[in-house]
This record gives sequence, C-alpha cells and structure tokens, in this order.
Amino acid sequence: EPTGADEFSASDNRIGPRIHTVTKRIIVPVTDRAGKASWALMLRPEGLLCDLFVTHCWAEGVYEFIDKLLHSWPAKSHHAYCCMFSNPQCLDIAELIDTPRKSPFARAL
Repeated sequence: EPTGADEFSASDNRIGPRIHTVTKRIIVPVTDRAGKASWALMLRPEGLLCDLFVTHCWAEGVYEFIDKLLHSWPAKSHHAYCCMFSNPQCLDIAELIDTPRKSPFARAL
C-alpha cells in the first residue's frame, strides 16, 4: 500500500515500491516472527557461499532492482550477497557495521 514516503502505484509492474518499503513491510515482520535472522539465513540456515556482491539504493524500486540484477547477473555466479537479504533487518546492526573492515559488507567482499 502506498504511503507518503513511497507513493508507488499498485498497478506499476516496472519500478515497484521502494526497497525501503519492501524491507519495512515484508522483510522485517517476516524475519522478526521467524526468529530475527536475516532473510537469507531464514531461508537457508546453513548459509551459502556468495560469489557476487550486489548493492542497491533504499529508494530504488524493487521491481527495477530485480530486473537490473537478472539482466546483469554474471553467467558463472551462483549466489549473491545483498545487504537487504543478508543482514538481519529487524535488529539494530550498528555493532555489525561499527568497524568497517570487519563489517558484513567487508567480509562479503
């Protein structure tokens, strides 16, 4: 549902709601109920070895993000690290990113 901060059109299938909105309305509540793990670990508790690092903009439309990701996915890549799925969004992750060289981002790279 559109909000003042994200006035997406429900009929838009090209750009979609902002990643921030999807995270707040879907990822956070679902992972919170599932034990507060990241979306990735909720689906694959054993984890996966990532061979691709993906970045995004929180204001980017989620459908646009997915289209760009699928269009540019390297043929030999299997699993991607993307913070919205890899970091536990329902927790305060300030401590995880307090030391940049030891952050999940640096470890993934």
